[in-house]
Amino acid sequence: MNSVTAHDHAWIRTSQLFRHMRESGYTLTLVRGRSPREVFRAVEAEPRGTGEGTAGLVEADDAHRAGTGYDYWDESYVAGAFSAPGDDGDWTVVLGFDGGLGLPRVETLSEGGRVVVHSSNGGKPIHLFHWFEDGELRTTFEGPSARDGSTPDELVPLLRAVGFPLTPEGEHDESATDVDGKAAVFALAERLTGVRVTEPFLRDATYELGLVPEQPAEEWTGLVIDITDAHGQRLYKEWTYEEIAAASERARAEADAPVVITCNDPSPTDRSARGRGDGGGAHGG
Repeated sequence: MNSVTAHDHAWIRTSQLFRHMRESGYTLTLVRGRSPREVFRAVEAEPRGTGEGTAGLVEADDAHRAGTGYDYWDESYVAGAFSAPGDDGDWTVVLGFDGGLGLPRVETLSEGGRVVVHSSNGGKPIHLFHWFEDGELRTTFEGPSARDGSTPDELVPLLRAVGFPLTPEGEHDESATDVDGKAAVFALAERLTGVRVTEPFLRDATYELGLVPEQPAEEWTGLVIDITDAHGQRLYKEWTYEEIAAASERARAEADAPVVITCNDPSPTDRSARGRGDGGGAHGG
């Protein structure tokens, strides 16, 4: 049985490659039972040849971005993929220095198999984890004590085993030793895939390259704020599209309303003072 823990992935904190991944934002996707070409075909990525190691991947992605004039709004990027042995057969490992955007259609990729994804947006930062099984998002989280998905608690034993400070019920355990959360996510991904990811594993691979197209914006139906602090306290608030539209309409109406300026009558003291001023001068004798 795989007994890897966060300690086994402490390499990420001294790794120049992981520093680049963290600073630029990355997505690492592991797909069971599909070849790199099948993965790129499913996400409609345009083949871009091969690249030797992460240096070749970065070079290809930089060349693409230079060709777009480094358009801030262009979210297409070059990803690299290669095959690796793992549990229940071969897996495709996909790495993109994409700012945490991730591959599209991962639910489809997981049909009849499994997909495990972890990412960082490289800025704020936001670190996400997703586990898909047979076309279904089973568990996802940013902080392990605030999980979502169709089976949000199924991974609690594994989360605890790799080192996350959780109680058996999946709540944040104040008495447990803190852990490097990103190293623990690497360990969790390994437990779910059997694929050991190391710096040489990523750095020295021969990547099949594919240009992942920019995805069309989805129509939104609401807004959710879901924040968990370092102590596991969660703030959750949800607004529907209709509620936001109504609030915006009220704000516009208030902004367009005419401004009414009123002058208050002077107080009796003010009137008395003005009266003394009008007739209170010195009189000659």
